[in-house]
Amino acid sequence: MPEGHSVHRIARQFARNFVGRRVHLSSPQGRFAAGAAQLDGHVMTDARAVGKQMFLEFDHGLWLRVHLGMYGAWDFAGDILMDATIASANGRMGQTNQRGTDVDSTVLDAAVLDSTGENSMHSIGAPRRTRVRMAEQEKEIDQLDTFPPEPVGQVRVRLLTDTVSADLRGPTACEVLDPAQVQAVIDKAGPDPQLDDSTAAEDRFTAVVRRKPTPIGLLLMDQSVVSGIGNVYRAELLFRARVNPYAPGKSLPEDTVRGLWRDWAHLLKIGVETGQMMTMDDLDGDEWRLAMKNRADRHWVYKREGLPCRVCGTHITLAEMGARKLYYCPRCQA
Repeated sequence: MPEGHSVHRIARQFARNFVGRRVHLSSPQGRFAAGAAQLDGHVMTDARAVGKQMFLEFDHGLWLRVHLGMYGAWDFAGDILMDATIASANGRMGQTNQRGTDVDSTVLDAAVLDSTGENSMHSIGAPRRTRVRMAEQEKEIDQLDTFPPEPVGQVRVRLLTDTVSADLRGPTACEVLDPAQVQAVIDKAGPDPQLDDSTAAEDRFTAVVRRKPTPIGLLLMDQSVVSGIGNVYRAELLFRARVNPYAPGKSLPEDTVRGLWRDWAHLLKIGVETGQMMTMDDLDGDEWRLAMKNRADRHWVYKREGLPCRVCGTHITLAEMGARKLYYCPRCQA
């Protein structure tokens, strides 16, 4: 399932390529035909992410809400423009040979390419007439000879301008909402530090966690407690804080809970800027490049079951919590 950084990146893709433009919507699959008809032909006025959900606003006041869930993905095609604000955040991070974009080539030519598909900057922009897939495993799919491309697979909804298309397949949620309904959904979501990194947001997260008897490993995955954290970030945040995933939220010291919030804000920012869930700090030179290329070299515990802990040497444990795989060090996180 895409975690919060991916959805924020997708929202920026829409902001860069669709907001301010008249958009035609259709449902090649047919399952969203009525919803597409409500939005077809209107100008997109906003694109925002809240945790794992994305909201697209149109000029007549209606919104498209999308939750990718476990299997959803967006395919973008056409004259896709890169979000320059992300590219400029770190000159080392970009996709090589990106021509036809409006980003300086010195940024793009300094790229480190990911070999596993958990991808860097090319998920945000692509060369002309290229199709780009955006989900947890963001991969460039193929080169296009014609535009718009033929829909591939069961496309729930297609958004199309004169120059760019976006196809959605396999979402958990895809619906048209009015402003009051959008606000009701947002009000139920926990704070998202990409949207609000204020003391009030930190206080809200801390208060909720410290009154719950629920294990912290479950609370971090509860989108009403905090928005955007998934399986990878859960494991990594808890290890970085040396917190036992089974510890009840109310048993944790206040400073520990506040530290989890601040570290989530830190890691989420890195994920939005790079497209990769980089959770190891202070890597330089070859170590940094290796970690950017290979997921196995940028995480402390995630998917490292049976391997020695990078800190103490104890074998990383794999368990199940909340019907999801849980990775932790039984010594460092005792």
